[in-house]
Amino acid sequence: MPEVPLNFPRAWVEFADPADADQVFRCDLTWLTSNYTCIFGSGCAGIYADSPEVGCCTLGAHFSDKDDENRVAEFVERLDADLWQFRPEGNVRRKDWIEKDEDGERKTRQIETPGGAGCIFANRSDFHLGAGCALHALAIREGRNPLETKPDVCWQLPIRRTFRTVELPDGESYTEVSISEYDRRGWGPGGHDLDWYCTGNTEAHVAVEPFYVTNAAELTALMGEAGYAELTRHCEAHLRSRSALALHPASRH
Repeated sequence: MPEVPLNFPRAWVEFADPADADQVFRCDLTWLTSNYTCIFGSGCAGIYADSPEVGCCTLGAHFSDKDDENRVAEFVERLDADLWQFRPEGNVRRKDWIEKDEDGERKTRQIETPGGAGCIFANRSDFHLGAGCALHALAIREGRNPLETKPDVCWQLPIRRTFRTVELPDGESYTEVSISEYDRRGWGPGGHDLDWYCTGNTEAHVAVEPFYVTNAAELTALMGEAGYAELTRHCEAHLRSRSALALHPASRH
């Protein structure tokens, strides 16, 4: 499957956060105006060849903080066996679906099945709903956006938001918030060993509308309404004026 190189020219834009004078957004226009879309269930090969049907849910999801865990726990209580293939019998306790990694960080449990390893909330293809996230299915049933029910890392992927403090020559400083592509490098050193990954593959750049439109809810949650509105203005200008070099190479087909 064709995957483009990681280091290609990108177009970036910086603008002040309309809602916070101490923040500046730095956004990857090449990524945000690409035709990427999640192809889970429609050609996704999974990050590991031995667990293709769970996509990028193979390792389980780390919680960003205690609030993230508590929010997800409220929705786990509403999951029944009709939505969750691996729901434990009786009252579900956190220890049934949470474990710690080798560094002591809390995450959703990884379980082994005949179809390979995966998150305990990842239903497999032999389930009556088919393969997919039980928490995502709950959101659909309740008429919610899945970003409400799923761990932060799940709904944010493949958007990468990072923070750094920028020191200016006059002694002033500001917080730079980068919004970019969560490519292989975002997974750390092990990202280069993944058997397949979506963001740089042409198979996943098949959306009719650009990424900043199809992922409006996620970007708004990460940037705020005013920040997303300003991002939209820059993305629209970029689409009107961009050159071939400013295109995401995986979208050039």
